[in-house]
Amino acid sequence: MSGPFLYDDGPAPLHTGTPRRANGPLLWIFGGTVAFAVLMVVLTLVLRGSGADQAREVAGVFVVALSQDDTETAYDLLCQAERVRLDPEELAGAYLGEGAGRLGTPAEDGDARLVPVEWADGETSELTVIGEDGLKICGVTPAG
Repeated sequence: MSGPFLYDDGPAPLHTGTPRRANGPLLWIFGGTVAFAVLMVVLTLVLRGSGADQAREVAGVFVVALSQDDTETAYDLLCQAERVRLDPEELAGAYLGEGAGRLGTPAEDGDARLVPVEWADGETSELTVIGEDGLKICGVTPAG
């Protein structure tokens, strides 16, 4: 640019101090995100329970449904492999013991949970609970 200017000296600098980094908002955003993630994990465990609690609940619903001849509910709780292997009419014979079943503490076996069931006649078996579109019963084995 050339020509007459009102003032001969150049424009005054807009910022006269040394630049300062504003880390505060960035730290609040990252800190808030981490705090939110931790809160969600804790709330999930509190509201839904641990994997063992969920496996025990599914096994309990399954055993009660079978003992009350509600094969539709019990069949819905089976994994796909067991649905292929068994017809709804065969469920009680394959999974039920004598009398009422009492559930024990689930044990972890890789990705599955083994839920022990003690029957009224003293026999025990273990229901295998896996994650397949939600928790599903996928087998029974005699304990011991």
